[in-house]
Amino acid sequence: MAAVGSVDVELLLIQWLQAQLGSGIVVRDELDNNLLDELPTVQVERIPAGDDDGFRLDRALVDIDVYAATRGSAIALALQIRGLLLTQLPGSTTGGAVVGRVRTVSAPGPRPYENVGLRRIGATYELYSHPAS
Repeated sequence: MAAVGSVDVELLLIQWLQAQLGSGIVVRDELDNNLLDELPTVQVERIPAGDDDGFRLDRALVDIDVYAATRGSAIALALQIRGLLLTQLPGSTTGGAVVGRVRTVSAPGPRPYENVGLRRIGATYELYSHPAS
């Protein structure tokens, strides 16, 4: 049996979101210098918070930021992602893990970004998962 904390939640979400959103959207963990040429981009980052049950279940908090050319398109994509996470991901087995509950901690909203050539909308989600048996 896999140990608690063995699920890479970032990788799981990146692969799952990329499959859901299609090839026209970049989904990644880190941004690079080509960001303006790769819009829209979705950034997935597990934040240093959450906990576990000491056995199998992991509770991760994950920030998901959407970068797009306009505020409207960034908001639309962030809301699409929220809908997918809340309605399609719970109960699924993906990336070697079973995903249980998914909850919005902080709903999509504007986040500051220094580059005026794009807009950033971010949200935070709570995700329960454990390794698939």
